[in-house]
Amino acid sequence: MKSLRSQILTIATVAITSAYASAIPAVAQTTNAPTPRRGVEVEQVSDLHPFTHIAYIPADADLSTIRIDGVKMVKVATKQRSVSNVRDCDDWPGNTADCTRTRYESRVPALKVTYLFKAPSKAAEEFGDAYYTFSVYFRADAVEPGLIRTLSAGKLGRNAAELFEISTSRPLIQQDVVDEANSTFCDGYYGDSGWVHTNPTCVDKVSYRQVASMSPYVSVKVDLASSSLQTDAD
Repeated sequence: MKSLRSQILTIATVAITSAYASAIPAVAQTTNAPTPRRGVEVEQVSDLHPFTHIAYIPADADLSTIRIDGVKMVKVATKQRSVSNVRDCDDWPGNTADCTRTRYESRVPALKVTYLFKAPSKAAEEFGDAYYTFSVYFRADAVEPGLIRTLSAGKLGRNAAELFEISTSRPLIQQDVVDEANSTFCDGYYGDSGWVHTNPTCVDKVSYRQVASMSPYVSVKVDLASSSLQTDAD
């Protein structure tokens, strides 16, 4: 039973670590210190970093199906301003959505490139593969003028895929697992309320060690390719 107990702890720990690794933000951000406002409000401004050119897709995605779905000029926010009402947050602890107002600001021109890919469906009622999308953004001043003119004229067409280069990687991540050699587990059994120690005064001593494992996500980096678009557009 001790071995089973340690195995369950290991599985639970890995699952929690994987869930944490899966919580990858769509846009990286740097948060500044909060500023009090009007006594009961706290304002916080975060610098967003949308121009990483990197997206993350599930490791079980079919990388051979990645294809360009659209290219267009947009305006993307570079700052996020959040104002929280202290009194409302006290009334709804742990649920900041009910007491925080968020606004995206400082929008700048950007080139948005959207890709389509196939991966196993995540919906419980669906089976087989489904199509998903991801997008990356490029600063307008980093894009060749010829590309912007071609986009404005609606003449990009099939040349779009030739303008970008994709590279993928699946890095190793560190996960905590139970170190059985340096852990001790109390005798017990599984009851209706979970694991019950035979000796109520016994205390488990659980140690952990880090192991390297493959990330549950594939990193997709999109770069502007060296092309003759500007010459062709001229």
